[in-house]
Amino acid sequence: MRSHTLRTFYNFALQRKRATKIIASVRVGSLLILISSVFFNMGCVSYPEQGQGGLGEYTTMADFSPILPDEPLGPEHGLRFDWQLARLQLDSLIREGAEWCFPAAVVQAKTKENRIARELEGNLLLDAANDLVILRKNLSQLEHQLDYVTREARCEPPNQQTVGAEIAIIEQLVSLLNVDNQFAIDSTEINPKYMGNLAEAANILKQHRQLNLNVTGHADATGDAEYNQQLAMGRAKQVERYLTIFGLMPSRIHTHSVGESLPLFEGNSSAVKLTNRRVSIDIVSTAAQGGDHEN
Repeated sequence: MRSHTLRTFYNFALQRKRATKIIASVRVGSLLILISSVFFNMGCVSYPEQGQGGLGEYTTMADFSPILPDEPLGPEHGLRFDWQLARLQLDSLIREGAEWCFPAAVVQAKTKENRIARELEGNLLLDAANDLVILRKNLSQLEHQLDYVTREARCEPPNQQTVGAEIAIIEQLVSLLNVDNQFAIDSTEINPKYMGNLAEAANILKQHRQLNLNVTGHADATGDAEYNQQLAMGRAKQVERYLTIFGLMPSRIHTHSVGESLPLFEGNSSAVKLTNRRVSIDIVSTAAQGGDHEN
């Protein structure tokens, strides 16, 4: 009996010793993982310089190059080439006076240009391709508008302080009016939060009567094209309706519809469809064109 008790105690002590070694090993391993994680995060986490935070698409990428040397040709090369062509077209329009005649369009084109550069740098090729289509369309429209205006008059640079103030207002309006989560599926009813953005934008626009709006309705790819065309126009008209309720003159708002033809993102996920159910709003300045000044 005593021999059996001693053997049991010995086995228990041996198991306890092994368990202690395992626990110690686990603790050391966990400590090493924790230390490695700390050093890894210290190496990867970075913070923007003072004044350089916020949305990345509003910050110019000084080191972005459209050239990919010593690499086999792929889709990204064509997209970078298209980006460079669009950039050169915008620079040409600016030299012809677009920045003075249509400052809002130029600000939004530059914002889109920076966004595409970041998408290309991050290898988000589908997103970059979609945004390039939108940018080329906007630049073509800007070119036609500039040709029309310069046939009748010259675009002269106004007071620099006035221009800077107007650009700041335009950027504020762009961030208010072009956000995600605007509409429910198969609906023209506006999300309450976006309705608050419309009210705030209307108050700003009433104080800056030289700024007008082009409102373009969009739909996701659910349903047939004809129905989505009507649904997208309904969304644009609904935005126009609320802006007028908030005190903006209807003559300052122009509505259009492109249906499902210009999605912001490609895909069939719920998140992508939510983003594609939207209106896109461009701000047009009439100050350099002698435009009317209605509320």
